[in-house]
Amino acid sequence: MTLNVLILCTHNSARSVLAEGMLNHWAQKLGKDVKAFSAGSAPSGRINPFAIDVLQAAGVNTEGFRSKSWDEFTTPAMQVVITVCDSAAQEACPYWPGTRVKIHWGYPDPSNTEGGDEAKRQAFELTRQAISYRMLQLLALDNPEAMSDAELQERLRRISAS
Repeated sequence: MTLNVLILCTHNSARSVLAEGMLNHWAQKLGKDVKAFSAGSAPSGRINPFAIDVLQAAGVNTEGFRSKSWDEFTTPAMQVVITVCDSAAQEACPYWPGTRVKIHWGYPDPSNTEGGDEAKRQAFELTRQAISYRMLQLLALDNPEAMSDAELQERLRRISAS
């Protein structure tokens, strides 16, 4: 059974896109039955080009990536919802059928980096690496679909503390 993970950030233009790309990339490479989706409560309508650049440089296929509203997700059922920006974590998330657990893994917004394009590119790359590390930890969980909701919540909480 596929473990569906919805990753939320307010504008769905940077951090949530990085997380979706890295989780799907690693799941495919490792042969894990996990599928990531990303969305925002107020999508910007575009993905930050630095997010696309660093994902492509990491070998992620970004074809078809777009900024999406969380209203689009009525199917498939999401077992895990992860917020990656503090503003999204403060919002009242709608209910998704099948949602077992919610967790907040916050990251600073690399879009707010000062110092020109090279500084932004570096901030996006560092954010991609940090997100990638947590996504690998999620994929390292043994049989998350068979865990109780409380056990899965606790394991995800431990990942956020590492």
